[in-house]
Amino acid sequence: MTLKGAAAITGYAEFPPTKNPEELSSLAIIAKLARDTADDAGFEKDEIDGLLTTTPIDSFSLFWPTVVGESLGMKLRYFDTVELGGASAAGMIWRAAAAIEAGLCRNVLCVVAGVTSGGGSLQLGHLSPAARSEFDAPFGISQPNAGYALIARRHMHEFGTTSEQMAKIAVDQRTNALRNPIALFNKEPLTIDMVLNSPLVFDPLHLLEIVSRCSGGAAVLVSSRDLARKSANRPVYLIGAGEAGTHLSIAARRNITESWVKDSTATAFSMAGVLPKQMDFVQVYDCYTITVLVTLEDMGFCPKGYGGPFVAEHDLTFSGDLPLNTNGGQLSVGQPGTAGGMIHVVEAARQLMGRGDARQVRNASLGIAHGNGGVMGDQVTLVLANQ
Repeated sequence: MTLKGAAAITGYAEFPPTKNPEELSSLAIIAKLARDTADDAGFEKDEIDGLLTTTPIDSFSLFWPTVVGESLGMKLRYFDTVELGGASAAGMIWRAAAAIEAGLCRNVLCVVAGVTSGGGSLQLGHLSPAARSEFDAPFGISQPNAGYALIARRHMHEFGTTSEQMAKIAVDQRTNALRNPIALFNKEPLTIDMVLNSPLVFDPLHLLEIVSRCSGGAAVLVSSRDLARKSANRPVYLIGAGEAGTHLSIAARRNITESWVKDSTATAFSMAGVLPKQMDFVQVYDCYTITVLVTLEDMGFCPKGYGGPFVAEHDLTFSGDLPLNTNGGQLSVGQPGTAGGMIHVVEAARQLMGRGDARQVRNASLGIAHGNGGVMGDQVTLVLANQ
């Protein structure tokens, strides 16, 4: 069985990230996203018969899809919760396509939202107690910051990767964010020196290499092939998908500099019949700069250990030779909890629909959307095309 071409993204919506949610609940954000996404795709509410979401921290822990469906007045033939941390949004897309291909439904709303108070990066409380294992807690490892710092330090030790190389990722993504009117950080460009002079949060990671928490959300509509042809937008077809992962605690990994991205991407590329060099852009999960560097290696854009020189030598801006996170990524847009993963899916759809405006990648027809959960744990890779 293959999902190649089984379904397409036909519409999307974003709730602008904010540090001041003003009493907004995740359910209120979802309601607005649902309406805006249906309007964007050109469908009526009654034409949407599927729902995938993930449980926000300010809401019910049980029956959440039912609560959302009831609140929105939807008549659902398929609904579920996807709980893969930052990989949840990407995981929803292939699940929606599989449900459509199985004949369970025809139009699936994939929506995520998060409301948070206060800034800073994700802390220990946002991961399962399983993360506080006997091999982590005694050494003072507070996930996920410390886990990613360990990956970065090990990568530097093994391969000679430098802080300047990692900082370049944040700099190029900020250039993209300057063209994104809803990005939290779109007022001034970054330099490598600015990144390296920002406070050292978890050695060797600096403040400007770590996501900033916010409130917000995003959604897409995944439609059957016949409905996609009736959409108001150019359909963006799912042509490849892969998922992989086995751990939550970093102590469970034998080699912390190699991730399950390698496996999820191999599956996605095999299904799609494509190679890394064919990608017009990559929208990869970017909770930290080291996440991006390891992901590019494990996707096959360069050999393992060459991520540092690779990002230093390539222009990762929207007009460069490898456009990366063309909306600015979570590092510059902000991270509304697990909803942060959906901004990568939305941006991939936007680019392939030709709606990137000031940051449009020229002649974009093929690209990647990727999600990462935990500490380089759960991984989902999607290959999307507009023809």
